[in-house]
Amino acid sequence: IHHFATPSKPTSLVLSNLFCHASSFDVADIKAVTAALHKQADNEDVRGVIEVIKKITTLKKDVNDQIVQLVGKREKCPPANARKSPSTEHKNFYTANGRVYVPYGNPSISAVDIKMIINLEMHRANAMTKLLLPHLLPPSFVATGEVAHFDSRLIHNAVGKSLTILNEIMSTSNSKSKNVSSEISRNFSPYESTTSGNPLHFSWNDESSSGHLQIEVSVILDPLTEPTQRVAPLLIVIRDFLKLPLKVVIAPRVIVENDLPLSSYYRFVANPFAQPHMNQASALFQNLPTTHVLTLRMDVPEPWDTQQTYAIQDSDNLRCDVRNGCRDRPDFVSDKHRSDVVELANIEYGLKGLLFFGQCYDVSKNTPPNGLQLTLDRSELNSLSESSSYSEISIEADGSIAQADERVKPIVVPIDHTDTLVMKTVGYWQLRANPGVWTLRIADGTRGSDIYHMVDGTISPSGKMLVSKDATERVSKTLVMKDFSNHGQLLLVKRRQGFEDTKLFEDDETKKVSGTEDEIVHVFSLATGHAYERLLKIMMLSVTKRTSSKVKFWLFENFLSPSFKSSAKYMAEKIGCEVEFVTYKWPEWLRGQSEKQRLIWGYKILFLDVLFPLDVKKIIYVDADQVIRGDLTELWNLDLDGAPYGYTPFCDSREETLGYQFWRTGFWKSHLRGKPYHISALYVVDLERFRRELVGDKLRAIYQQLSADPNSLAN
Repeated sequence: IHHFATPSKPTSLVLSNLFCHASSFDVADIKAVTAALHKQADNEDVRGVIEVIKKITTLKKDVNDQIVQLVGKREKCPPANARKSPSTEHKNFYTANGRVYVPYGNPSISAVDIKMIINLEMHRANAMTKLLLPHLLPPSFVATGEVAHFDSRLIHNAVGKSLTILNEIMSTSNSKSKNVSSEISRNFSPYESTTSGNPLHFSWNDESSSGHLQIEVSVILDPLTEPTQRVAPLLIVIRDFLKLPLKVVIAPRVIVENDLPLSSYYRFVANPFAQPHMNQASALFQNLPTTHVLTLRMDVPEPWDTQQTYAIQDSDNLRCDVRNGCRDRPDFVSDKHRSDVVELANIEYGLKGLLFFGQCYDVSKNTPPNGLQLTLDRSELNSLSESSSYSEISIEADGSIAQADERVKPIVVPIDHTDTLVMKTVGYWQLRANPGVWTLRIADGTRGSDIYHMVDGTISPSGKMLVSKDATERVSKTLVMKDFSNHGQLLLVKRRQGFEDTKLFEDDETKKVSGTEDEIVHVFSLATGHAYERLLKIMMLSVTKRTSSKVKFWLFENFLSPSFKSSAKYMAEKIGCEVEFVTYKWPEWLRGQSEKQRLIWGYKILFLDVLFPLDVKKIIYVDADQVIRGDLTELWNLDLDGAPYGYTPFCDSREETLGYQFWRTGFWKSHLRGKPYHISALYVVDLERFRRELVGDKLRAIYQQLSADPNSLAN
């Protein structure tokens, strides 16, 4: 702490300097110095403190001289990154709590050494905490000898306070961090709440801590953060349903720069008493601002494909006013009989599907086989053959099984199919499914099925692929979707004999396919909000009327309203085109966006290799607000000269639009370095080459790198 905020009292200054170099002394020596200074009244300067240290008889003379010399220098703690790393001097070493341990003779790392170091550091930490304990207690507790009674609470309080102060300082500019620790400390001590009613400390269910119950939950929260919004409903469950002892300390940040860090309202949808037709789980938002346009978005686990099933209001442009609130019904004629009805905007979501996702690795090379095509089909185990039959059974109340005599016809479940690619990042893959038994395969007829076969195995904690000893060559793997909490599947593949160095894609595999009269032009688009959905219909009509070939639209359904999805198929029949909906779940390992519009921009370019079925060879993207006045068949047949996609450079002939072109200043000006900015309102993608050259992995890597800088999001 001394490195960041200098103590004001001489005794505190000396102790801070001593603790900074505590690893150079024995715990007993530090304890002797601390005890001696604790008995003395505060001296006027450091020289008086040094005189007290010189009189300590339990210290050896050389140790005494070393401590006096150290504290007399009044040096600050050196920052951790300024210390010389031993990695250039020793092959093997350990680091623990900032200390470096080099094994004698520099042998290999051993579990015994690690266990010994952990025990040593725990003893050091406990000793240091007990030394600091009297200085953290109010004088009344020290005088009455109740230090031991508050040991546990003070340890947690000391750690929490230190972490809060350090976290705040590290996230605050140097010019504003001088008074941070003192301002936080004033509102932090839990003992002040018992004496002066500290409004930042809360405690519930204290009586539950007696008896056999050993669990106690203590939480430190910054109220102006999204994690606090997420954890608050869970704390209510801990307090009201589990009845566990709960202590909450509110530790708000001292300095808030620019706008407020929170720009959303959060509700956790969970009801332990929910039933299918009563007490259904719901989120209720009240007293929303009337001067803002609001957007509703779900925050669900990664395996869930959740989409709107009912909505009258535009959930992307929710507007509340003082007179009507946020209700679905317009301002109807006054009706005294309906004066007791509370008008709300009702929006319902449904779980459309679940996801299998996981990692795939090539055990031969210990790398992901990025670009490997996978298919998922509903297993034959879901259905019974026509020739078989079975008896109907029932389970009685006493647990006995009753079997009927008559035979029942088998149930035949239709086969479903999805496919995807393995990504380069952590070998990630994702496939849609529903409850049941599924069969995962390497896509038949592909180069990947010739090179690889599946094997059983695991990944060790060190990252090494461990193939089962009795592993046999497999062409498929059975997956069972049996719950709502899929934690990821591991798929290991191995190269077949003779294909050890064969590439998954050949360099000269490109085949130029000439257009035919019956070829379908595939058009991709997405929209969100009722206004853009209306524009999307106009775009679809203009494309269909002016394109000489058949047209099939692939619409991203994650953000479409239920009313649009229900009418799109009917519209397609009327205007003479086809419509198919596609979806993909943003992976958790890829940096997400909090604003819905930015998510949409990401979806329209980052997942082109996995968004469409693998038999779709080319796609044309058209923004929802475009009106097509030419034949898209010309763009479809355009020779891309070996490029995976074609974009249009943004023109600069209209001077009145130059002020809106964000790429001419700031981050993007320096990033582009004179290269033209290409607009994504209309582009064509050769999906075969796009997948073969692993362009999707490259784009995701570039996005992950750029999005780490908030300035890259300026537009």
